[in-house]
Amino acid sequence: MILIAAAIAAALGISACGYGEQGLAVKQSEPTYNGAVLFAQHCSGCHTLTAAGTQGSGNRGERTQGPNLDQREESPEDVMFAIQNGGFSGAIMPQNIVVGKEAEEVAEFVAKYAGANAKEASRPGQKTGPPPP
Repeated sequence: MILIAAAIAAALGISACGYGEQGLAVKQSEPTYNGAVLFAQHCSGCHTLTAAGTQGSGNRGERTQGPNLDQREESPEDVMFAIQNGGFSGAIMPQNIVVGKEAEEVAEFVAKYAGANAKEASRPGQKTGPPPP
């Protein structure tokens, strides 16, 4: 009984200390901050995105590894599609891992920061890097 009570207290302590916020590169005053926190809490197990302080699942099999979003540009619409449908290619991403306003906040955050380290266009016809002068 004491062990169960200790486990519950530890779980409450972890949830109270803002899990997922430590490695954020997004300031609390930025409009995408809540999306960054939600991404860190719900998506960090599979996806790498430096702005959220997440490392993804590089040590697991490819089947459970989500795209490295530092290397891949995304639009808010594409992120919403992936959230609602469990990714793009039938991978094991859970559908509707966040919903409603929270899903929109994650989509806006990912769209703003994804592709920051992309060396090549992630889609045919797209250009990465700064526009030509």
